[in-house]
Amino acid sequence: MIRVEQVGPLATIQDLGRPGWFTSGVGVSGAADRSSLRLANRLVGNSEDAAAIEVLLGGLELLAESHLTLAVTGASAPATVDGRPVGAASVLELEEGQRLRLGYAMSGLRAYVAVRGGIDIAPVLGSRSRDTLSGIGPPPLCSGDVLPIGPPPRAYSPIDVAPVAPPLDGLLTARVVLGPRDDWFTDAAMLFDGDWTVSQDTDRIGARLDRRNGPPLRRSIQGELPTEGMALGSIQVPPSGQPVVFLADHPITGGYPVIGVVVDADVDAVAQARPGQTVRFLRYRADS
Repeated sequence: MIRVEQVGPLATIQDLGRPGWFTSGVGVSGAADRSSLRLANRLVGNSEDAAAIEVLLGGLELLAESHLTLAVTGASAPATVDGRPVGAASVLELEEGQRLRLGYAMSGLRAYVAVRGGIDIAPVLGSRSRDTLSGIGPPPLCSGDVLPIGPPPRAYSPIDVAPVAPPLDGLLTARVVLGPRDDWFTDAAMLFDGDWTVSQDTDRIGARLDRRNGPPLRRSIQGELPTEGMALGSIQVPPSGQPVVFLADHPITGGYPVIGVVVDADVDAVAQARPGQTVRFLRYRADS
């Protein structure tokens, strides 16, 4: 068991989501930064889809109620065990009564805490993830919550640390495939002209962007589309002309035109972009 002593801005249980429920109106959800979740789980010997804790910015404190093996990945939130600094993306052994605390991240937005055996709460529609848009899944963590841990995997080859770079805190580039509604804009190529800034109004649903230099995107077709499906990484453009990159908890349908889609390999990086960070879109090429 592991006890939640303190929570920062937001901490939720996440795995790799619940695919296969679109026809029932339920999105996939899951970790916003899937690669960091997978890495944390691999470090402690779990399957990549085991449930872990996603922490917004930091401020989380956990108390081990038995011996635990943990790993922290993602945003560069300084971690300590009983006040002793520990490395990023490293394997941590906590004994009963020891505390893991995450400070506030210096770069990146979301950190992941995996424990060997996984967070063993009851799944909803096959997943333990919290979908903040629909409210499906376990509620956000609160001080005093006690989380059960599943049985440890049988096969486990421990390592000390994974040599991974922390999320960027400067210019972030994301590759984009134009369409399917790029013809709704006077000049869709303006998406690639100049830089965008991540808005304060950003969450697990989407990264909202403001134009850093230059005008917003302008439509050539007025009115709205009939509702159509939305994919992870879709760049939807409301009438304001300020785009939104859809993230893990995005709606599965929408009526605003999608000017392009961030390639899947770059979505995790967008999910780590902090408010005020600069984003530059690049036209995707198959050889890039």
